[in-house]
Amino acid sequence: MEPVLRINPGATKWDIRQKVWDYIEEKNLANFPRPVHNRIPNFKGAFTACAKVSELQVFTQTAEVKVDPDKPLEGARLVVLQAQKTLLVPTPRLRTGLFNKIIPPQGASKEQLRMCSSSQGVKEFSVPVGLDDKVKVDLVVVGSVAVSEKGLRIGKGEGYADMEYGMMVSMAAVNESTVVVTVVHDCQVVDIPEELIESHDLTVDYILTPTRVIKTNCQSPKPQGIIWTKLDTEKLEKIPILKKLRALEEQAGKDVTLGAVPGATEPVLQTGQHKRQTRRRPRQNTQQDAEGEYKQNSKQEKKAESEQKARQRSARARKDSRGDGRRGTEGEIGERGGEKSGGHMKENCLEESRGEVMSQRKIPQIVTTVYLGGIPAGLRVSELKTALREREAVPLRLTWQGAQHRAFLDYSDPQAAEQALEALQGLCLNEHNLQAELAKSQRGKRSGMSSRRPRPSSAPKIKMALSDTKDDINEKTEQQ
Repeated sequence: MEPVLRINPGATKWDIRQKVWDYIEEKNLANFPRPVHNRIPNFKGAFTACAKVSELQVFTQTAEVKVDPDKPLEGARLVVLQAQKTLLVPTPRLRTGLFNKIIPPQGASKEQLRMCSSSQGVKEFSVPVGLDDKVKVDLVVVGSVAVSEKGLRIGKGEGYADMEYGMMVSMAAVNESTVVVTVVHDCQVVDIPEELIESHDLTVDYILTPTRVIKTNCQSPKPQGIIWTKLDTEKLEKIPILKKLRALEEQAGKDVTLGAVPGATEPVLQTGQHKRQTRRRPRQNTQQDAEGEYKQNSKQEKKAESEQKARQRSARARKDSRGDGRRGTEGEIGERGGEKSGGHMKENCLEESRGEVMSQRKIPQIVTTVYLGGIPAGLRVSELKTALREREAVPLRLTWQGAQHRAFLDYSDPQAAEQALEALQGLCLNEHNLQAELAKSQRGKRSGMSSRRPRPSSAPKIKMALSDTKDDINEKTEQQ
């Protein structure tokens, strides 16, 4: 089969990555997170491709499977758990160790297994696996940006899959018989020049796409361990487990000489790193070695604190005066971590509807509400937001009840709600069809007046603004 994308002679790895990322974005072939640049693309049809893992003969013979934590591999993690095999997932960016072993609740239902296969489930239902633990991995599933039918693979450029495999070789967790599989979109299968592949690059034995299973018969060898000259002291500082592994190999008499710290990284990776740095929030109230610097800001901090308290009191007073009858403990949930920051937080009154930013005080008391049901376990709020934007069905306000697999969307009038209902028909997220209809109290009022949406059940719910902020979308939680 001819590749969808043609690679120009003399292309570098970064040229190939850029071509694949650009094509996936241009053809709208990916789900959240977007854009796909500097990521392993979460392509549409990933669950279909991942399901083919169970069709491989090697899968029936495996006991322990290592699957990378990338979003498009969520379906592969689910397949492993459903087959009651041991699932190992690398810790994100190897910051706290090498693997997490996923342990679902006893007698877990399919929905609970879906949760365990998500990024949040990996955090909640796992125990760490260290270098000293005896691990024998029979099958490795990795994500890719591009791969060739000969089994040559290109990742997103940070080298984690290659490094993880090298570490597994060093701890005798894998050997020559270990099978490596990658899951990609058909367009990611391209011709990769052999001269681009180095000794530390991981190659693959099978490629799974939504339409094909490709056995590569790859002739290129896989990494034979950690190549220490490819690493530097900077990388060791970022990944503590590498330090421990290096010490063990040094004791065993191996050459563990490090390479020099590079003067500059490749342009695309540098751009990605810069973005991550700019999004990082400054730490507050940290103990500092220089007391003078801390004291210098103490007066301004106290003043800011008192002003914030005054604003909070004012916001609560305004809320009470509106008489909406809603009470409870308010906090913030960071979209990425999903953890409460605690305390009474100032209400975020900026909401966005079809490009217009409005104050929450201007949201009409009488709204038309659409019920959205069938939300799959593990779906992120931000994924739903993205889908609503893409279908031009952005509400004035979104009330999220993920635990109950539903959400409520408030629109300004019946006409706006009707348009949203039409746009949301056939909405499918994570291979689940969602159900969109008017909320129960309004199903007889399509041609009449809209009404105030009744309060849903007493389950915790999340109200939020659908803003375009990429990483730090703050969401408000209310306990009824």
